Amino acid sequence: MAEKQEMSSIEMKVARQVEYYFGDHNLPRDKFLKEQLQQDDGWVPLETMLKFNRLSSLTSDSSVIVAALQKSKTGLLEISEDKTKIRRCTDKPVPELNDDFKDAVKHKSVYMKGFPLETSLDEIQDWLNGKGTIENIQMRKNMQKQFKGSVFICLDTEESSKQFLERSDIKSFKGNEMLVLSREDYHAKKAEERKHFKHETKAKAKQDKEQLQKHAEDKEMGLLLDEQTGCLLKFAGELEDVSREDFHQLFSGHGKIKWVDFTRGAKEGTLLFDGNAKNAFDKAKEANDGELKIKNNSITWQVLEGDEEKEELKKIIESQQESYSRVRGRGFRGRSGGRGGRGGRRGRGGRDHGRNRYQGKKTKFDSDDEDDAPAAPKRELEDADGPAAKVAKTENGS
Repeated sequence: MAEKQEMSSIEMKVARQVEYYFGDHNLPRDKFLKEQLQQDDGWVPLETMLKFNRLSSLTSDSSVIVAALQKSKTGLLEISEDKTKIRRCTDKPVPELNDDFKDAVKHKSVYMKGFPLETSLDEIQDWLNGKGTIENIQMRKNMQKQFKGSVFICLDTEESSKQFLERSDIKSFKGNEMLVLSREDYHAKKAEERKHFKHETKAKAKQDKEQLQKHAEDKEMGLLLDEQTGCLLKFAGELEDVSREDFHQLFSGHGKIKWVDFTRGAKEGTLLFDGNAKNAFDKAKEANDGELKIKNNSITWQVLEGDEEKEELKKIIESQQESYSRVRGRGFRGRSGGRGGRGGRRGRGGRDHGRNRYQGKKTKFDSDDEDDAPAAPKRELEDADGPAAKVAKTENGS
């Protein structure tokens, strides 16, 4: 057999495009072309082929197609005797479009990123020429059909893809550093990036929510500080045997205590009254012959004013919030005698039943609900140069 003649640049492009249409990657999923194969024992008129957009952009002369395929070394296609039709060689059956086929495509595909956005498919094909047997180049595009600078290329075998990844001449394109990964590694990398993005988004949402809540709490705190003035009475002295209930008993009938800021054994504390602290103090003092003691212990009393009052009031309000949050976090365990819980003595009339609880009124803020998970980002379209609508999904790179 005579040696194949050298192909011109246009013949090389035409042969590559036509063989792509009939190749293992495209033909199993090309509905239009598969229908054409059923009409004449696999033969497709060149007149029909010239209606394909990308091929017609290369040539409108069927003789150029014939010459290109005659010089091709792949042996994929044969030409009819009258040179008006072509078909895939009968000894090369079309693969079935099944799970095995899809899995094979995945394992012999490579991801490449780093191409300038103005790069054309022809430029990429020319650059990859001689670097491996490439069945398909998919130019990845965004929602606006603009090239994203990355491609998926499918080689003829998984072994070819592994050899391709080891090449040193694919690391740079026109001075641009290229990122080259197997398709599996690419998807693993994207999954990790999505996980990281989701984590960051959730953390940011939580931070924003906490800041909004803190702002609301600070605002409410300010209103409370403005509303409650003249209501604090500070005390100091020997208080080792004194409890909070002793203060309630001391001022019973003279003023209502909302909160006792005092720890047993401490030597000072503060009372928050529901009303004017000085009035309550004067009434209690008068009722006790002008000297207000607790368990015969002399106590120093001081009605707080100005900045000192605001600072102390702020501390008390924060203590109220913390106490309320702890109770809410426990879900009020022990107060119910229902099934599945310990119940506690209070719910059954135990020793705490009926005891006065002097924790006062608490300031309530919004609960910390679990953050809503951010919506998963939309998948970007991965389109490529498309043919006319009549022959969809048949172009090289679709």
